[in-house]
Amino acid sequence: MSLINVSNLTFAYEGTYDNIFEQVNFQLDTDWKLGFTGRNGRGKTTFLNLLLGKYEYSGTISAQVSFEYFPYVVADPAGQTLDVIHEIDPEMEHWKLMRELSLLRVAEDVLYRPFQSLSNGEQTKVLLAALFVKENQFLLIDEPTNHLDVKGRKLVSDYLSTKRGYILVSHDRAFLDNCVDHILSINKTNIEIQKGNFSSWWENKSRQDQFELAEDEKLRKDIKRLSDSSKRTGGWAHEVEKSKNGTRNSGSKLDKGYVGHKAAKMMKRSKSIQQRQETAIAEKSKLLRNLESSDSLKISQLPYHKERLVELEEVSIRYGDKAVCSSVSLTIEQGDRIALSGSNGSGKSSILKLICGESMNYTGVFVKDSQLAISYVTQDTSQLKGSLSEYARERGIDESLFKSILRKLDFSRLQLEKEMSTLSGGQKKKVLIAASLSEKVHLHIWDEPLNFIDVISRMQIEELLLEYTPTILFVEHDREFCANIATKQYDLD
Repeated sequence: MSLINVSNLTFAYEGTYDNIFEQVNFQLDTDWKLGFTGRNGRGKTTFLNLLLGKYEYSGTISAQVSFEYFPYVVADPAGQTLDVIHEIDPEMEHWKLMRELSLLRVAEDVLYRPFQSLSNGEQTKVLLAALFVKENQFLLIDEPTNHLDVKGRKLVSDYLSTKRGYILVSHDRAFLDNCVDHILSINKTNIEIQKGNFSSWWENKSRQDQFELAEDEKLRKDIKRLSDSSKRTGGWAHEVEKSKNGTRNSGSKLDKGYVGHKAAKMMKRSKSIQQRQETAIAEKSKLLRNLESSDSLKISQLPYHKERLVELEEVSIRYGDKAVCSSVSLTIEQGDRIALSGSNGSGKSSILKLICGESMNYTGVFVKDSQLAISYVTQDTSQLKGSLSEYARERGIDESLFKSILRKLDFSRLQLEKEMSTLSGGQKKKVLIAASLSEKVHLHIWDEPLNFIDVISRMQIEELLLEYTPTILFVEHDREFCANIATKQYDLD
């Protein structure tokens, strides 16, 4: 066991004015299995890069271990998988690699195939095996679940639960609950550590939030009282000063010297009182530091003149000679929230594209009204460029509603003005979801919408879908999200 000490850590990116971290202090045990959570853009990946020594910062980070970061960058994806692993760890012992691959249920033959020929899930597992072959390293594991289906996530979570000595960034609640024993959370104003899994941390945070909400009522009343009092105090001297130009009741002129002296004394006293009151207001305003915004989001879906929107009967889809799915029978009716599941390569995205109107080589019966309006959220965010305002105009959506949804998903006013290509992966996914929710449609189709999106925003999206019950067909590997949202589930396996 050894410790990682962080003292007075302060960091801001060059050319920016706002510190991402300011005078942060905490201590980590290298035997812990830490789940790392926090809103998108709060600095999780930045903190991992600071541990790796990639940026200059003020303060100190001291550790008796070296750090290893996942995912690895593969320089030659066309190369043999075993060569890729040797590039990562030239001193790797083959028997240790085989031990890790066996635990991850990866067959040995993948080592002798080109790395790029492996599925996304296989690539993730192979690189994780390479990561855990290394010894005497503290591991920084950044969102390993993004290319794993539900079964793959469960397998990798079980695998990580047998290990120790890592920080794991993940937004999958069930995944974190199964394999961490501490939570490292980036809040609005600090970083804190709690013992336990994600669910116990969230329960504690919710309890704290409820306490702060109760205090909020009292604090707002106190702040209003102090503000009103400060305004009255500032008005005293002003009124006395005005009286210098008035007259006494008897009609004789006032002694302006006396009145001016009195006004000056009152002005000095009022300024002192005002300053104390403003200090009190500032102190009270600081008390609600880490209460997260969780306002519900509002959408309105277009009604459709038929109960049944889409029908597939014994549909099979092929790419050339290869069948990606077969004998799919699925009906979408108004109000349905259908989770479409299946292993990687089972044809989930192909079914969504067929319903959205893309040209597909299929057999079977597929019925969809030509007047049906659909909003489609893809996995790909690479098309997001330019400003949010331009994007809203191009899609023909209400810009104020679009940006209001983004604000409630924790976009700052500064981020609303940013060029979209500079946003984080999670922020880009929020842009796609906010745009979809702003569209007037009959049916929402979302393909893995939650990749990279933080846990609190996921919960907000859940609340929205449960409150406004839009008709939606979605593919998502977050088990908690599917269990909470879906009225129907269809498994392509």
